[in-house]
Amino acid sequence: MRSPSKTKSSTAPAANKIATRQTPCLKCPLRALKTFREFQPAELEFVEWFKTGEFASDEGATILMEGHSSPHLYTILSGWAFRHKTLPDGRRQILNFALPGDFLGLQTSMFNEMQHSVETLTKTVLCVFPRDKIWSLYEKFPGLAYDLTWIAARSERLLDEQLLSVGRRSAQEKMAFVLLHLFYRAQAVGLATGNKVVFPFTQQHLADSLGLSLVHTNKTLKALLARKWCRWKDGTFELVDEAALRELACYEGDLASLRPLI
Repeated sequence: MRSPSKTKSSTAPAANKIATRQTPCLKCPLRALKTFREFQPAELEFVEWFKTGEFASDEGATILMEGHSSPHLYTILSGWAFRHKTLPDGRRQILNFALPGDFLGLQTSMFNEMQHSVETLTKTVLCVFPRDKIWSLYEKFPGLAYDLTWIAARSERLLDEQLLSVGRRSAQEKMAFVLLHLFYRAQAVGLATGNKVVFPFTQQHLADSLGLSLVHTNKTLKALLARKWCRWKDGTFELVDEAALRELACYEGDLASLRPLI
């Protein structure tokens, strides 16, 4: 298990740092995954036009910053990130985690500035889309417009679960829920090997996600691991007794089987 480390940050990527298109949308490795819906040829052609390039980010980079506007929207092609809000005294609440296939920056298109920040957990590659082209999507492709609505609704659903965990689940219940939730999400995008997934976050990230102190997070995690329903060693999480962990977490179901991929 990785020990807590200080958060690094950098400014959001400037336009001149964005490389020209490297992965053709037709050959995108994410499109081969069963979790994403198939595009019609015209939709795929549009997304190919919509995408202007890719941006490779180091761990700890700030991709989008709360209170700022961005000329770009992003889809994570590879890597992990997280969305968070930070109080003036530095206290941080992680809202949720972002994995390959997740779309970032929709808020800045609707409200002209971000209400949260997005920071990378690992080296990350992002597909880059110009914000000023998004209206063409709404004008010409109602299916893709529906996809953006679905993405917004999914984010709301994830925040519902986060609020339930922070407000009502016990410490062990919320710990079990977030570990299961992230395991399933990683599994859906091909990051799992059997019942194992490498989790790139620290206990501090879990604490900031669950609204617990670092000490309480450490004690809760140790107590949960002592049940031997799961293991977490050297950054690798292993799901041992899925049914027991789901029951503890009050986990009602996984995410929708088919997702859009912009």
